[in-house]
Amino acid sequence: MRVDILTLFPGMFAGPFSESMLKRAQEKGLASIHLHDIRDYTTDKHHVVDDYPYGGGAGMVMKPEPVYAALQSVFAEDGGHPTPAVLLMTPQGERFTQAIARELVEQPWLVIICGHYEGVDERIRQHMVTRELSIGDYVLTGGELPAMVITETVIRLIPGVMGSDQSAEEESFAAGLLEYPHYTRPPEFMGWRVPPVLLSGHHAEVEKWRRRQSLLRTAVRRPDLLDGMEIVAADRQWLSEALAEHGATAAQG
Repeated sequence: MRVDILTLFPGMFAGPFSESMLKRAQEKGLASIHLHDIRDYTTDKHHVVDDYPYGGGAGMVMKPEPVYAALQSVFAEDGGHPTPAVLLMTPQGERFTQAIARELVEQPWLVIICGHYEGVDERIRQHMVTRELSIGDYVLTGGELPAMVITETVIRLIPGVMGSDQSAEEESFAAGLLEYPHYTRPPEFMGWRVPPVLLSGHHAEVEKWRRRQSLLRTAVRRPDLLDGMEIVAADRQWLSEALAEHGATAAQG
């Protein structure tokens, strides 16, 4: 996968993109990330990238010319790739989810525009952008942090990037549920014990325990994720009893 990021602040990406999983993905040749400073595509001596909005109002708007020029320059570097998906980071976009990440990982080439100020001139949004995305219902200074989040979320789904592809299948949201609790050695710490089923060696019982713990954790923390989800009768009955017990324990606490 190739990812091109158009930004006013390319230096912000140096740390996150040169460490951990993203670094390994690039070293393995599974992903390539290219940063483009939008100011390099201005034509005036002051490298102006913003201007006052027509009609008045607070704030500034990113000018269309440098963003368009940056996109055209990136498109010219296609290297045999098909037309990329162009993503705009904006609070007005659809909320980014793991399901969207799984859609995007099927794209061989992503171009991400990091908005700033009051946003990008609407003509860029209308004519050049494939999809608008937001990482949450809040406002950041710019689109750089969302671009980092989306880049990592997508690239880690590329086969071979993670140590085990099974990890991506079992983690939170992969199956619509939050992930089950995890434990490691020692089996007892500060008097706190690992659930006996995890030490039993009985794989079927371990899988059942994990499934039910995922259901319980989702029902308690993100009940909206269970809307419309089909749950077998035995698990539904267990979940009802577990929620009642959880509520009683919470009330006592």
